[in-house]
Amino acid sequence: MHVLITGAAGMVGRKLTARLVADGRLGERPVERLTLADVVLPPRPEGYAGVVDVVAADLAEPGVVERLIEARPDVVFHLAAVVSGQAEADLDLGYRVNLDGTRALLDAIRTAHVEDGYHPRVVFTSSIAVYGAPLPNPIGEDLHQAPLTSYGTQKAIGELLLADWTRRGFLDGVGIRLPTICIRPGAPNQAASSFFSSILREPLAGREAVLPVPETVRHWHASPRSAVAFLVRAATLDTALVGPRRTLSMPGLSATVGEQIEALRRVAGERAVHLIRREPDPVIMGIVQTWAEALDASRAERLGFVAETSFDEIIRVHVEDELGGVLP
Repeated sequence: MHVLITGAAGMVGRKLTARLVADGRLGERPVERLTLADVVLPPRPEGYAGVVDVVAADLAEPGVVERLIEARPDVVFHLAAVVSGQAEADLDLGYRVNLDGTRALLDAIRTAHVEDGYHPRVVFTSSIAVYGAPLPNPIGEDLHQAPLTSYGTQKAIGELLLADWTRRGFLDGVGIRLPTICIRPGAPNQAASSFFSSILREPLAGREAVLPVPETVRHWHASPRSAVAFLVRAATLDTALVGPRRTLSMPGLSATVGEQIEALRRVAGERAVHLIRREPDPVIMGIVQTWAEALDASRAERLGFVAETSFDEIIRVHVEDELGGVLP
């Protein structure tokens, strides 16, 4: 099997690559070739016996995606995206990456299908930002999409394109609406949701973190480990069971910021909690208050998708995966 990952240099892309290398297969089929693409050169995985191509490429540039699918990968994980805060701050960049790049990839696959019947599984990462306030709690999948950010708009368009290209037989698409991934390793990024991770990640490492919203803010979360498991499941499930609505809301954990902090206190103690500094940011609050508090993920759960059920568990996943199982 040949697997293409766009956005392979990002956190989820790197973890997905590591999972595929460690397992050596995707479902029942061995993974014999990986193509890893991003706007910066993705890291080359160690210990992988198959063929690896690492490519620095802008998917919106003419001819780029055609070259990526020239070898006809069996599964395409389309993770490449500009995150929410950056997409809101830079309109042109957000639409170029999140819409133009997605459209270019799907069009290249359509052209290849017409040429020789090429028909890959395409897994597209969407977002709960496709919904906009006022919102029910939880949000059912039958709720109309009315995003209140450019990022959410771009992802909603991607969901519609994926469903239409699947309906027309060009590809076999599955979209997954990811919860906010927490705790993200590494440095904070430009996502408006970045603080959900930093208020836990930084204190766990003995560093100060800034909280820009009230502790009453409630949101929908899952760990990076769960995000990778979602992707693998989406790539291997029987899509006859999915039906024409090709994007699924992923399971997650609904928790307030205050509940996150209490979980941090239970796992790491009072000293870690004291490293959180309150510094209100009306811009971030304006974005976050349009987001979902919880999703009805029952359809995905029936198809075998699972996530954490407590924030203590999410924190312990981070400690195991990123801190060697030991708190500093």
